[in-house]
Amino acid sequence: MTLPRLFLLFALASMPLHAAAMDLAATRAAIDAHIAQPRFSAARWGIAVVSLDSGRTLYAHDADKLFQPASTAKLYTAALVLNGLDAGYRIPTRVLGAQPTRRGRVDGPLVLYGMGDPSLGADPVTSDWADALAGQLAARGVRRVHGDLVADSSYFAGPPIGNGWEAFDLLSGFAAPAAALSVDENQWRLSVAPAARAGEPAQLGFDPPLSSMRLDGHLLTAPVGSTSDINLYRAPGSDVLHAFGTIAAGSPARSFRLAMNDPARVAGDRLLQALKRHGIRIDGQKRVRQWPQQQAILHTGLAVLAEVRSPPLAVLLREGLKRSQNLYLQNLLQVAGTRAHAAAATDPAAPAGFLSAADWGIHALRQLLERIGIPPSANLIGEGTGLSRRDLTTPDALVRLLGFLANGPDVDPLRDMLPVAGVDGTLAGRMRGTAAAGNVHAKTGSMTYVNCLAGYVTSAAGEHLAFAILLNDYQPPDGMSASTEVDTVAVWLAGLDEKTL
Repeated sequence: MTLPRLFLLFALASMPLHAAAMDLAATRAAIDAHIAQPRFSAARWGIAVVSLDSGRTLYAHDADKLFQPASTAKLYTAALVLNGLDAGYRIPTRVLGAQPTRRGRVDGPLVLYGMGDPSLGADPVTSDWADALAGQLAARGVRRVHGDLVADSSYFAGPPIGNGWEAFDLLSGFAAPAAALSVDENQWRLSVAPAARAGEPAQLGFDPPLSSMRLDGHLLTAPVGSTSDINLYRAPGSDVLHAFGTIAAGSPARSFRLAMNDPARVAGDRLLQALKRHGIRIDGQKRVRQWPQQQAILHTGLAVLAEVRSPPLAVLLREGLKRSQNLYLQNLLQVAGTRAHAAAATDPAAPAGFLSAADWGIHALRQLLERIGIPPSANLIGEGTGLSRRDLTTPDALVRLLGFLANGPDVDPLRDMLPVAGVDGTLAGRMRGTAAAGNVHAKTGSMTYVNCLAGYVTSAAGEHLAFAILLNDYQPPDGMSASTEVDTVAVWLAGLDEKTL
């Protein structure tokens, strides 16, 4: 390679995000030079860029190879929801029971029945859900329940964690269990503050207050100026949170978002408190019902006595994509899967044997991808969020999916649901002051050693593009950001000043 050519590659690779617009040849050369830099020698790039106006492939690098997509996998769940469910559907959370007698007594259990709303208690529409349900019961004349209060989360068949979720993640709020009866996004907030003097126990507080988890606290306050060493651990399936280590005296309080171990129990406690506030007495005990316990016998002869509904599915999907909220997408996958299972009851070609609600959702997704023309070998997605490292997809498959959605009636709603560069969601702080700001609508995806971006951009020449940029097996050098490496390519696409029609 000649020295002038070497200099050209170095100049293109070092161009800042706000660099001037380039034609197609220069854009391709810039991307080639960028991904060929020595710091990526052990990493893998997969990139596909297609013109939505002409169908022409503008750039491809290992676009037919499988990569971990991280949360860009949520685009597949979004496609399933938009093409298989009513965007206006509002998920109910119900109270079931026998019709009250004239004296206001319900004979038998009162069942709090979740049907998959991931936003219960977290969205303004349902923030007062427990009092709303208790108020409806009081308005029907209910004064006493001669039976138990049952918090029932059995609507979703299958475990509350996605296929391939790692045990190490399950304490964190981003890996909260995806339950049919969810509340407050199935997360606690733990605050840790030092005591006044070294050697004293640290101050630990939960919001909301603990009701279903026990705390084994051994965090101590260390001398001023020392290094804090806060450790949190909960064994899988356990209801005991162990907190140990130190926090330095005089240091600011720390806050951690942790996954609830039993959201249904928390929801049952909330309703029980609301019933007391409305003067409704429960004679029995509070119980929790989870899959694989069967719901049929429990619900026999029960009527809907009260109900609250979620925001429309389109709102839930938008919230899940903007914030990359795993619970929302995994719950929506299971809502779609439960529907698909019911619809397959009379289908002789339906899968035999037990499938979980999530598995039925993946089955429906694969049927959709087959119609789009995405082969099974190009898409190995097994849950709804991208949290699993078993999830694999090719850049070509992602771009083909984006092209399919762009040609459907839901393209404008989907674009509005995606984070916008420099504006909102997980892209709010990225690509500001560039041609991509306010222009790139894309789903982010990040986990350790993985950073991805997939979505839409309009070039400087006015051409509409779909792109997928997947960077795997990469640990950035100190002072550098993996997301900036990916954003560089998206900014160059926004600055492309040549129409390729």
